[in-house]
Amino acid sequence: MKKVDFLMAGVGGQGTILASNILAGVGLELGYEVKKAEVHGMAQRGGTVESHVRWGDTVSSPLVEEGKTDYLLGFEMLEAARWPTYLNKESVVIVNRYRIAPPAVNLGKADYPKEQQLDEMLKNSAGKVLWINGTELAAELGNPAMIGVVMLGALSSLLGGEEEAWLKVVEDLVPAKFLDLNKKAFAAGRDSIK
Repeated sequence: MKKVDFLMAGVGGQGTILASNILAGVGLELGYEVKKAEVHGMAQRGGTVESHVRWGDTVSSPLVEEGKTDYLLGFEMLEAARWPTYLNKESVVIVNRYRIAPPAVNLGKADYPKEQQLDEMLKNSAGKVLWINGTELAAELGNPAMIGVVMLGALSSLLGGEEEAWLKVVEDLVPAKFLDLNKKAFAAGRDSIK
C-alpha cells in the first residue's frame, strides 16, 4: 500500500477525536506508518472538529493535501460538505444523516441546506457518497456519542481486511465498562454499509 488518507469532520461531542485515535491505532496494528493531526478549537462548546489520519508505507506529513482525500467521514451533514476541495473523483464519503444547526442558522441569518443539496455538492467532488443513520444507530444502542465507532464500523466494511485489528484497538482505547456497547456500535456501522 502506498498510502491512504482519511479526513474526519464533525462537531464537538460526537466522538471524532476518539474515532481518529482508533483509526490511527488500526493503521499501526496493520503495520503501516501512521501520522495524525486534529483541530478542535471550540469542540467542547459544539464547535467544528477536524482530524486527518494518514496510513502508508512511508508518511511524511500528518495533513491530508487538498484533492488527495481517499475517505471523508462526515459525522454531521453540513460538516461533511465543508471539504469539497479535499476530495477527488476516487474519494469515498460516508455521511452521518444527522443535523446540528450552526449559530447562523439558529439566529435565522442562514438556512441549513437540504440533504439533497448536500448530496449533490458532495457527488460533484467525490466518486462515491454513502449516507448512514449513524447517530440513530448509536442512540438505539444506548449512547448517541458512540457515533464515531459506528462510523468506523462503516469505514472498515469498505476497507476490508482484518475486523480483529479494529476490535483490538477499540478494546485498547475504550474504557472496559463501555466496551461491549462499542463493539455493538462497530458491528452496527459495518452492517449499515452492506
